[in-house]
Amino acid sequence: MTDTAPVSDLTGWTHRPFTAAGITHDCFEKGEGPGVVVMPEIPGIHPEVLGFADHLVDQGFTVRLVSLYGVPGKAISAGYAVSSMAKACVSAEFRALAVNAHRPVTDYLRAVSRDLAERTPGKGVGVIGMCFSGGFALAAALEDVVLAPVMSQPSVPFPLGATRKRDLGLTPAEADRIVARAKDEGLCVLGMRFSEDGMAPRDRFAALRERLGDAFEVIELDSSPGNAGGFGKNAHSVITGEVRDRPGHLALGARDRVVEFLRERLTA
Repeated sequence: MTDTAPVSDLTGWTHRPFTAAGITHDCFEKGEGPGVVVMPEIPGIHPEVLGFADHLVDQGFTVRLVSLYGVPGKAISAGYAVSSMAKACVSAEFRALAVNAHRPVTDYLRAVSRDLAERTPGKGVGVIGMCFSGGFALAAALEDVVLAPVMSQPSVPFPLGATRKRDLGLTPAEADRIVARAKDEGLCVLGMRFSEDGMAPRDRFAALRERLGDAFEVIELDSSPGNAGGFGKNAHSVITGEVRDRPGHLALGARDRVVEFLRERLTA
């Protein structure tokens, strides 16, 4: 056991570009079993994201990593993060500041999900987004094959002002469709954040709970001063950077719940 997050590399991952909705990104795939689409946090598919993805593979899932930004496999650095963020922010594909808006990348991700569902066992697929991509997992659930959307510290639209803090990253019609799926089909959404994380605002989770009720499961880890988990005030990456592989670690418990949630929704 170490006091650093689990990491991995691209060993064993097959790679091919995937095009849909006029968008092309590189995708990396590995594993056997029900399908799970994983979107990275900023700056991209870095070693800690790969550590999480390989854990899902080890737990019996076919994982498709979508390289939305950055250089796959490249380690995190401050300069790399700033550069990747700057490029993502100006992309019309993501519309990082827009409210009540459709984001073109979500059409692409729904196509990725359909393709994976056609080739893997199980009742459907899971979709996991983190940080910049966190809210994209919710929008992907407009697609019927997406049965297990997971939003880890969703940060888009960037929480500048009260309106953006409550924005779900969806158009009103898209939000209504997600609510209808929760009511009529039993769709459940898993959301995770740290209590003091301003980039994944508490107000956004409150707005989701107002719309989805008990269909929105929340894991909020305490990052206030003196918290029991020893998390710093800037703790952000719930299932990657803050995870420690030791019994009882709270972020490890959140990661375990993600695996359990995927199994419940895709194989039960």
